[in-house]
This record gives sequence, structure tokens and C-alpha cells, in this order.
Amino acid sequence: MPYPLSNLAPVRSVRNELKIMIPPLVVIRGAGDLATGVAHRLHQSGFQVVMLELPKPLVVRRTVSFASAVYDGSATVETVEAKLCSSVDLIPVTLKSGKVPVLIDPQGEALQKMQPKIVIDAIMAKTGRTSLLTDAEYVIGLGPGFIAVKDVHAVVETKRGHTLGKVIYFGKAAADTAEPGLIEGYGKERLLRSPVDGIFKPLKEIGELIRAGETVASVNDQIIRAEIDGLIRGMLYPGLEVKEGMKVGDIDPRGSKIDYRAISDKARSIAGGVLEAIMHRYFLNNNADML
Repeated sequence: MPYPLSNLAPVRSVRNELKIMIPPLVVIRGAGDLATGVAHRLHQSGFQVVMLELPKPLVVRRTVSFASAVYDGSATVETVEAKLCSSVDLIPVTLKSGKVPVLIDPQGEALQKMQPKIVIDAIMAKTGRTSLLTDAEYVIGLGPGFIAVKDVHAVVETKRGHTLGKVIYFGKAAADTAEPGLIEGYGKERLLRSPVDGIFKPLKEIGELIRAGETVASVNDQIIRAEIDGLIRGMLYPGLEVKEGMKVGDIDPRGSKIDYRAISDKARSIAGGVLEAIMHRYFLNNNADML
């Protein structure tokens, strides 16, 4: 039997209180596909999200990364638009317009001016970093390279498997294996890597179906061939300088069955973990008396 309408009043009251108790501004360092999945989830949950990026981000999954705004001025992922801001002063008006500001700020210098209470490190460096606990009141790290309580306040697991998206409040995420997750039995075969140091040139478009053995890109005239049949899910922007062995593209063996413009299941799981971590800190721990 449905609950009577009178029982909804306390829930409505809790929602109103949440707007006050949970800090609305969240700054995400990095704007790749995983960071974008997090930004999209938080934006749709009512947070004001700002993203910090490199001057030339090496973003492979361009169609689902707000980092693309660095090159194109703006980027839309599943109806949410991000806009490149030339200075931190343009962030308030961009947020007011309902868009996600992207600022070129690899060192995080804007944090001093914005003073966010929540910072998410989504750079995915995968190696040990200096403690980030002073960046904000609550700092969340994605994936390996962080230790909860020592470097950040919480870590979200990014490795595919049973614990993907799990929030770790003490300890660290699984170590980086340098091996991509399997999709239909394919792992490293899915990745396109640079054969030499040089300038990257894509010869196929994201979304194209290709066959194993086809030429899909080149670096300094050294060709890169696909190892498997599938759909090109990601490719670096043309003209970027790359190093030998660097990931420059991604082929999905599922082919036309997948939507290369949609946020991945992995990114959605991680985004759910981040939202859980925020709610745990600002709602569950501090406001149990409201329930």
C-alpha cells in the first residue's frame, strides 16, 4: 500500500536541510572520462561543479570528457554542457548559467581563491602524491596513489571488478596493474599505442567501425594498426606530442552495440562512490539526529 501523503512531509524537510548542510561547490582536478562521469552525477544531483585541467590534456575518450572544452571551447556530455573559462573570475557566471566551468589550472592555484570545501582528485596519476588534505575540508581521491586518512579523506576504487566504485575510508585502492580491464575477452588488444615519440595524427574518426589490421592513426608517419575488430571509442586530438608506448586510442570489441557518446558503466560506478562519500561525510556522520 502506498504511503499516505502526510508521511512525505518529514522527507521534504530533510531535503531542504541538505541544501544547507552539504557544501554546494565541488572542485574536480582533471576532466577526463572518469572525472566527467563524476562531474555529471554531481551536477545532476544539484552540486556546483568546477573542473581544473592541463593546457593540452591527453584525453582519449573525447566524446565523453569535459576536457574536450579545452580544445573546442565547450563540450556536452549527455545534455550537460561544460564551458572553458579563461579566468577564475568567469566561474560564477558560468555556474549560474547551469554549465560546468573548466579552467586551465594544473597546479590548482584557483583553489586558494574559490575555497571549496570539497575537492576530488581525478587526475588518475596512479602513483604516490604529496598529501592533499590541506586542499579542502574534504578531499576524495580516485584510484591508486592515495591512502585514505594519510593523503586524502576517502578513496574510491577504480579497478574493474566486484569492488569498483567502493568507498575506502581507511587504506588504499587496488594497485595499478598497467593492464586494461577485459571487454569480451580483450584487454591490451583494445588499446592503440604510439610506436615512437612524435606528433599524433588520427586517420579514422571516433565512432567508426574498423577491422583488425586496418590503419587507424600514425605518429611521425609510423602507422598504427588495429589489432581487433570493433568500434573506435576514443582517439587523441590531432597534433598532440606523444611518447612511445603512450595510449593514443581505444577500440571497443562490442562494435555498434555500444554508444561511444554515453558515460561508461565504469565512470558511473565511480561517480556513485563519490556521491556516497560526500553523503557519508556531510549527512550520515553529522546529521543522524535528523532521521
